[in-house]
Amino acid sequence: MSQWFAWSAPVAAIIGLAVAAYLAVWVLRQDPGNEKMKKISGEIQKGAQAFLFAEYRSLIIFAIIVAIVLAFAVSPLTACAFLTGGILSVIAGYIGMYVATRANARTTQAATKGIAGALRVAYRSGLTMGLVVASLGLMGLSLWAIFFLVFHETPEPEIVDGFVMGASSIALFARVGGGIFTKAADVGADLVGKVEAGIPEDDPRNPAVIADNVGDNVGDVAGMGADLYESYAGAILAPMVLAVAMTFSGILTGENATIALVVPLVLAAGGIIASVLGLFAVNTDDGSKVHKALNRGTYLTSGLVFVIILAVMVFWQMSTGLEAIWFFLSAAAGLAAGLAIGKLTEYYTSYHYKPVKKIALASESGAATNIIEGLSTGMLSTVLPTLVLIAAVAIAYLAGSQVGGMEFGVYGIGLSALGMLTTTATIVGVDAYGPVADNAGGIAEMAGLPHEIRERTDQLDSVGNTTAAVAKGFAVSSAALTALALFVAFKTNLDAGLAANPAATPLNIDLANPFVIIGVLIGAMMPFFFGAMTMGAVSRAANAMIIEVRRQFREIKGLLAGEPDVEPDTKACVSISTKAALREMMLPGILAVVIPVILGILDVNILSGFLVGVLSSGFLMSVYMANTGGAWDNAKKFIETGEHGGKGSEAHKAAVVGDTIGDPFKDTSGPSINILIKVVTVVSLVFVPFFLSLGGGLLHGVLF
Repeated sequence: MSQWFAWSAPVAAIIGLAVAAYLAVWVLRQDPGNEKMKKISGEIQKGAQAFLFAEYRSLIIFAIIVAIVLAFAVSPLTACAFLTGGILSVIAGYIGMYVATRANARTTQAATKGIAGALRVAYRSGLTMGLVVASLGLMGLSLWAIFFLVFHETPEPEIVDGFVMGASSIALFARVGGGIFTKAADVGADLVGKVEAGIPEDDPRNPAVIADNVGDNVGDVAGMGADLYESYAGAILAPMVLAVAMTFSGILTGENATIALVVPLVLAAGGIIASVLGLFAVNTDDGSKVHKALNRGTYLTSGLVFVIILAVMVFWQMSTGLEAIWFFLSAAAGLAAGLAIGKLTEYYTSYHYKPVKKIALASESGAATNIIEGLSTGMLSTVLPTLVLIAAVAIAYLAGSQVGGMEFGVYGIGLSALGMLTTTATIVGVDAYGPVADNAGGIAEMAGLPHEIRERTDQLDSVGNTTAAVAKGFAVSSAALTALALFVAFKTNLDAGLAANPAATPLNIDLANPFVIIGVLIGAMMPFFFGAMTMGAVSRAANAMIIEVRRQFREIKGLLAGEPDVEPDTKACVSISTKAALREMMLPGILAVVIPVILGILDVNILSGFLVGVLSSGFLMSVYMANTGGAWDNAKKFIETGEHGGKGSEAHKAAVVGDTIGDPFKDTSGPSINILIKVVTVVSLVFVPFFLSLGGGLLHGVLF
């Protein structure tokens, strides 16, 4: 009977979508402000929609080619699942962006009456995105899982793996493309506008400002939404695939096997309901307590999830007699680690703490010392999150092992990854709130509203920078846990398949094996190569943007002087970012999918080493780049509060340079590497049947 609990997942997803629809309608009913505010918001909407449509058109060809390959190399149903995962990711990103680009002016207008109303509009628009992401991810994955894992006599995990591969592939392109778009515009707007021309941020004279605000939405709303959508789906899948492997090997039987499959779906369902209830905790009339209000919602949601996890594990133990209560500690360890890494990220990136203040102080000596201090802070910020993640893995494994041995310990690691992401709807909601608040401030500036309105939106925006950094911390730490669990599933499936073939050479992942080390080194190099491609893409696009902004300031008479009826050509800047993003995003995305397949065709031992290298190097690189960029950003904002000379000072100019370097760190390369970790792992897992059909690779047994 426990298998019927699997249907709680699609039911919870429907509830989540219903609440998201209510929130979206509520946001869209709010006052969008005066005609000038509507016009500015409309330009942002058109730019964001045009970019997403162009991006999706480019991805159609990629998706069709990959689906055809999957249909022949694995199975037609796997190809269908792949397309489903990608399509739902696209839908989630578009819905979230649609609401966010309309919530910006409404947040600005609400700020004319006070901070509470502005917070309510911005957060509800963000939570709309969060609930759509989690609900569509859970809906799609759960339906495939119910029919091909839970109720299927002979589970076919490769079909459900295809769903996550589709989600991961689209997320990578969305993150890379959106990141290149937004950072090209941001760098151009900052360097020419604030540093060279000395005009304020979001000044209507700056032609790159609209593109910058468009980028906030396509990068930090649609891009981050796609990122956590695929993380969430992968986190649900990991323990389910491990449960299937344990069932095939006879470790799990009967009711225990069924419950092990169903538990991840039930926990994810509970997370959506908890996120809905957490909505009511986010409210304040005090601008200085916005951060506390958002934290209150996160902590309430997390507390409810702890209770749900405990209840599910008690039910499992009472139903079967298995010591499943230990799995509570496994899942709770993941959730606690996520909260801890979030707080550590806040410590290293918020200007309320010492690390960012040291970067601001170093800015008094110039851009060089700002950059040196920022790089040092970013490197140091990898230490504690790594130790927290190690502790989570160890606790999850040891707790799971108490249930019944090593295999149960690995299942516990899978549950820890899911525990960390059960609150995905809230995490995305708090993150997507940030770009809405940022856009609201830009609209207030461009529409010429009173200074106190901009001060209120800046209060929301300053918190948004920190919440975005925390969301990135959740994303990368969950990526490491999920990739680890999926890697174990990959190895388990390979071991079983090779053992079933008497002519095949067994898997030999041994550090004494030089070809495994070759794979490790290739994998460790991959995040650096990937980061170089994405950073270079931003540099080239930003250079084109800088040239265009300078040209307009030089050639459009009266623009820089602010003469009436003289407007910049904002469409030219949006076009530059769009073309650059579409051109530059394809190669990194294609390589992430193709390289693990090529290595697997050669030999699965090399591929295994490759996955280990990508995971270890990619996790550290992603944390380092995200935290360094966030620290530079908030060091600049700290100076803008009046410290170290305030806006326009030499320290401020140095901090702007550091922030400009940090932008592609935190919003393009770092988050993209985070997705890369999961893409290469899930692609490898999906193609296991194909690698087995080659006997473990064309060179397998020849090299060793």
